[in-house]
Amino acid sequence: MMALLRFPQLQSPPACLQSLRTSSRTHWASSYPTFNTRSRHSVSHTLFKTRGQPELTSTTPVHRAIISNAIKFRPVLSRIQSASLATATQEPPRVWPAYTPPTTGLLSYLPKSVVPYAELIRLDKPTGTYYLFFPCIFSTLIAATMAAPMAAPSAIAGTTALFFTGALVMRGAGCTINDLWDRNLDPHVERTRLRPIARKAISPEAAIVFTGAQLLTGLGVLLSLPFECFWYATPSLLLVATYPLAKRVTNYPQFVLGLTFSWGAMMGFPALGVDLLSNQAALTAATCLYASNIAWTVLYDMIYAHMDIKDDAKAGIKSIALKHEKETKAVLTGLAVVQLGLLAATGVAAGMGPVFFAGACGSAAATLGTMIWRVQLKDVKNCWWWFKNGAWFTGGGITLGLTGEYLAQYLGWYDDEEKNHERSRE
Repeated sequence: MMALLRFPQLQSPPACLQSLRTSSRTHWASSYPTFNTRSRHSVSHTLFKTRGQPELTSTTPVHRAIISNAIKFRPVLSRIQSASLATATQEPPRVWPAYTPPTTGLLSYLPKSVVPYAELIRLDKPTGTYYLFFPCIFSTLIAATMAAPMAAPSAIAGTTALFFTGALVMRGAGCTINDLWDRNLDPHVERTRLRPIARKAISPEAAIVFTGAQLLTGLGVLLSLPFECFWYATPSLLLVATYPLAKRVTNYPQFVLGLTFSWGAMMGFPALGVDLLSNQAALTAATCLYASNIAWTVLYDMIYAHMDIKDDAKAGIKSIALKHEKETKAVLTGLAVVQLGLLAATGVAAGMGPVFFAGACGSAAATLGTMIWRVQLKDVKNCWWWFKNGAWFTGGGITLGLTGEYLAQYLGWYDDEEKNHERSRE
């Protein structure tokens, strides 16, 4: 302690030990001329011994005091060295780029005041609109073949246009509601931190007013369809409003999303005058188609969830991708099998012909199998590519198969085959 009083500039244990060593050497050199270099090295080794307590063999009071204080400082020095090592090996915080207004694409042509609202409804990312629209066109084409009389192409075109408009509007409303629920989570996820509400470009109050305007627009589109559609569509609003909460309470929010996005699989039937409550075959077909689309939604959104899997884990957001990270492709394969089985069951219930099974079911099997085989779940860009293009690969293939089936029945191709078959039997 005498050495510490003599050197008040010492501020840390390592510096203190160094000064103690220097002080002790000076004292010994002046007081004991016969003290050689070898003995000094021995004392230095004793001071920094890592195990056990050094023996105080010297009879010099200063010597014993220096060694005693070095022993006291040793635990402090050890903790400081450990902390320094941990700080040196710690990863530096990620620096995320700041928001920059769009300079290309559709949004770059919009007024600056409108851009945040266009971003809020994902106008520049229409893939979600396509996924919401495809179940509507599936059910419309199936219902067209079951209507009595068979629906004309003009009726299908008009109904399809209304469904696409409704999908665009309601998907935007769903995104706005989702971002309102997630406004405190989105800033912590790299992909979502620059969304308009998360970056405070739109206030929650303004977003609520905007949601009301979108819902009124959707109601206008809905009322343009036969009034029966109103009763079928209204319950879906509950799912639209509550889906964001599923990410907080269950590991399977994609299932809730499937219930929401697949609702259009029932809407085509009342839109073309097919009553599901009185037509058992139509009800069975609609039920199988709805369940098939739920499996499809969980499948493609599981791939989508892998884009945020690291940030979701840190933010406490639950998803099927986190729950089944190690067996994702096995789960995807199972979902594809369920989707294809239910799609085939839809065709059987609706009395579809070989064009449907070869075109719709065959293309779905080929595209889903290719996507599951080739998607790289650890690569964010690759997941996004398959999510974006998978809508057209699978959804487009099923649509083409259903369109071919409708044309085959509308043009009477199957009637000619049946007549030829009957003639051959005679």
